[in-house]
Amino acid sequence: MTTLFISDLHIDAARPDICTQFLTFLRTEAATADALYILGDLFESWVGDDAADTAQELVMEGLQHLTSQGVPCFVMHGNRDFLLGSRFAEFTGCQLLPDPSLLTLYGESVLVMHGDALCTDDHAYQRLRAIVRDPDWQARFLQLSKARRRALANTARNASRDHTSNLEYAITDVNADSVAVVLKSSANVLLLHGHTHRPAVHEIKLGDRRFKRIVLGDWYTQGSVVRWDSNGPSLTVLNH
Repeated sequence: MTTLFISDLHIDAARPDICTQFLTFLRTEAATADALYILGDLFESWVGDDAADTAQELVMEGLQHLTSQGVPCFVMHGNRDFLLGSRFAEFTGCQLLPDPSLLTLYGESVLVMHGDALCTDDHAYQRLRAIVRDPDWQARFLQLSKARRRALANTARNASRDHTSNLEYAITDVNADSVAVVLKSSANVLLLHGHTHRPAVHEIKLGDRRFKRIVLGDWYTQGSVVRWDSNGPSLTVLNH
């Protein structure tokens, strides 16, 4: 049996191919897995559990079918869908997973994160992250009308694209010192995350200890998945 990890699908009505690919993935490979972990940004945006669009509703139904068949599914908040809440979890049967979380799989310890908290060179984003993750800010935002929330989310998405396009490549990646702090403090040997859309396996040496960092890719042009079984993790792609 295999445990599956994915992230950064960014499901949106404007990208129906990604939604279709994910629903197929749920019906096929995920249906026979030990568990499925989604490490953030399942959706391109999420403005509240009461405001799902048609594509998001299809995905929720797919997740509900998966969990009803006995496959545990864990969903972590990303920087796009940090407002996923209890109603989403109740309907889908998914469990919301804290960021970060320490897991034990097949006798091996792994720290899982979305990954945006590691991008500490992007100071403007980290300031924004602190604001929108504040429970009081979220409560005020969710009191707005659905139309107002959607409009603000669209504005934020456009601003995010402009911000990212004007930054140097290295600034939008994880900070090596931040990664080192996380690895040393957790005492584990493997870190698994998404967010940067730069799938790779990195070998890291800190003092006399060796660590591994696995980065999941996005699903814009192909699916990215880590399959983890008794032989360990393997980062692969799912072609459209």
